[in-house]
Amino acid sequence: MPSSRLERVEESATIKIANAANKLKSEGIDIISFSLGEPDFDTPEHICKAAADAMYRGETHYAPSNGIPELREAIANKLVNENKLDLTPNDVLVTPGAKQAIFEIIMSVLDDNDEAILPDPSWVSYSPCIKFAGANPVWAPTDPDNGFMPYGIEELITDKTKLIIVNSPCNPTGGVYDKEMLKTVADLAIDHDLLVISDEIYEKIIYDKKHISMGSMDGMHDRTITVNGFSKAYAMTGWRLGYVAAIPELMSGFKKIHSHSVSSATTFAQFGGVAALEGPQEPVNNMITEFKARRDILIDGLNKIGFKCKKPDGAFYAFADVSAFGNGDEIADKLLQEAHVAVTPGSGFGASSKDFIRISYATSQERIREALQRIEDTLL
Repeated sequence: MPSSRLERVEESATIKIANAANKLKSEGIDIISFSLGEPDFDTPEHICKAAADAMYRGETHYAPSNGIPELREAIANKLVNENKLDLTPNDVLVTPGAKQAIFEIIMSVLDDNDEAILPDPSWVSYSPCIKFAGANPVWAPTDPDNGFMPYGIEELITDKTKLIIVNSPCNPTGGVYDKEMLKTVADLAIDHDLLVISDEIYEKIIYDKKHISMGSMDGMHDRTITVNGFSKAYAMTGWRLGYVAAIPELMSGFKKIHSHSVSSATTFAQFGGVAALEGPQEPVNNMITEFKARRDILIDGLNKIGFKCKKPDGAFYAFADVSAFGNGDEIADKLLQEAHVAVTPGSGFGASSKDFIRISYATSQERIREALQRIEDTLL
């Protein structure tokens, strides 16, 4: 029989809709998928070559559990120079994907009945991770007219609150926290002695704003846990390569869970990570330019149809209010079954988002235009 802890969590909304779309594809139906958060670009060639070279020279054995020294040094250099964090390679743990890093963090810092505050809406796996740890997610409201910035956080803090989660740029909204918003969270964390997870996996995919790391804010060095990885910026989703950076007092717990679960990230993949950070960045810049063009086409088209959706400042998601046509679950099902366009219902990201759908524009401009026409033909 399954354990009782499995009853605490629900199936991932993004995986559920992707499976439904794949079933229709297997029946020969042409599905335009806007469901999964995966860049449709190939991993840059120099990264692949570095991993292949490592494999063929024999880097196929167990890696140090914390990560190969070359990659931890490259990550630390990046965090110091780009993110203005005061860290060393010893403060870095390499994980098989950023999701594993988040799981290890939450299992390490939360006890039964602790509370963790996260914005509504948030990425689908934060809440299940919190529940797996026996703790309780507490949802902070956000303002769609202000880039989905959270508000009223202080009113949610109790003597059980231990953690606040920040994801900027955000999945599913594409919202980017400015310095004022980060300062608000930082002040609350300091005043109430809280930890902050800063999930920065989309930091490179940002358009007209500047990314600021929570750990660079005054007073936040000791209480910020920074998570990042290679999946989004370098189109390395299948490589499963991420990392977490924090002070030693926090890191010791993450390492303990890491060593007893996944042991380490794939050895030769880590050499690809080194090439990603230290090699040419033109592929990243070119990808961002293309994402911005796709964003503009998509958002203009959605608003023309009658959805309400402001242009996101980062990531590659549109979070659209579809209440003029129905709730998010109804519209997502209708678009899949009738328009053969796969989107994710907003209800999977938070209780207040039932009137929204998430659209991942990690597909070509041609397919975006075709999808918009299908949506218009179905709903209008």
